[in-house]
Amino acid sequence: MAQEVREQDIENEIATWLRLSLIPNFGPVRLNKFLSESGLSVLELLSSKTTELKLLGFNEKQISSISASHRGIIEKCLDWRQQNKNHHVICPPDSNFPDQLLEIASPPYLLFGKGNLEVLCNQQIAIVGSRMPSISGKCNALKLAKELAEVGVTITSGLASGIDTKAHEGALNGGGATIAVLGNGVDIVYPKRNLPLVQKMLQNNGLLLSEFLPHQAPKPENFPRRNRIVSGLSLGVVIVEAAIKSGSLITAKTALDQNREVFAVPGNINNPLSEGCHYLIKQGAKLVHRTTDILEEFFDLNSSNQSATEKNFKKSLSQGLASDKLLDSVDYDITALDVILQRTKLPIKEVLAQLLDYELRGLVTSVSGGYVKLRGK
Repeated sequence: MAQEVREQDIENEIATWLRLSLIPNFGPVRLNKFLSESGLSVLELLSSKTTELKLLGFNEKQISSISASHRGIIEKCLDWRQQNKNHHVICPPDSNFPDQLLEIASPPYLLFGKGNLEVLCNQQIAIVGSRMPSISGKCNALKLAKELAEVGVTITSGLASGIDTKAHEGALNGGGATIAVLGNGVDIVYPKRNLPLVQKMLQNNGLLLSEFLPHQAPKPENFPRRNRIVSGLSLGVVIVEAAIKSGSLITAKTALDQNREVFAVPGNINNPLSEGCHYLIKQGAKLVHRTTDILEEFFDLNSSNQSATEKNFKKSLSQGLASDKLLDSVDYDITALDVILQRTKLPIKEVLAQLLDYELRGLVTSVSGGYVKLRGK
């Protein structure tokens, strides 16, 4: 009986916050100001008559929403929550609601989650960037996410194509959990090509998170709203390749407004996708050359994980300082095999064997049109 009463209380709480979230142009900040100035409680507000709401300054659309029961929407959300033990709806009074989101200027009224809710308590770093990155950009995102995950950091991103996808994949490669904040309902995978990735995330204690109702389709205006949650959840945001006018730079600005750390990975000066990162570095963002550049900014992370991180990094460095002219002949941009052969003056059989060894050691990667150096002298 006590459990049934508790469950009913939870559902009533969710229904209240859902009704508040559906009031147009009336976010949590305006709500708190209104409650403070009016002296009303939330329940008194939601039960006010039309004439009273007009006197309190609400417009017609807001009054219509406050007066409506929204029973259909509420029932659908509660039904969705009951379908699976890994379906969650959390409100600010809930102990699972992230404290760090309550600190931002425009926190969400409530969050829908699918997966392992416990990862919200983990220390998180966000990695975001271009939807159409270069080969080196993908490799950088994958490597940073993997190494951060290996030392216990949860990677948060937006599940978009490109850098976001590589960030999630890197976290999984590092044996860590990863959180995807969506610009649509958590029961919709967008883009669809990331369905296998989402399935793997959920199988490995990951979480899908959204402030949008289940079944709500993605809309362009949803993504800037999503970005403030990505940065709000995180200790810092790492930008890997971004144009000057891009959602990633909006995320960086949001992170600064939220007093979060901003990091940027430099790139080729001829790549337009490096312009956003170089701009951020000029504005004071920390340049990221290696994973420890991120970790050293956070005492809690650094104190517990520095030794393991430094050990892994030094091992990678020792393996990567090959100084022979074959490795020197591969650029950080795509280098054709013919060019490598011309530069080294070595037999093709020897070059191919050595390139394979470098691939296995993570020094280069083979791509369409040749090879790209990942690290080394």
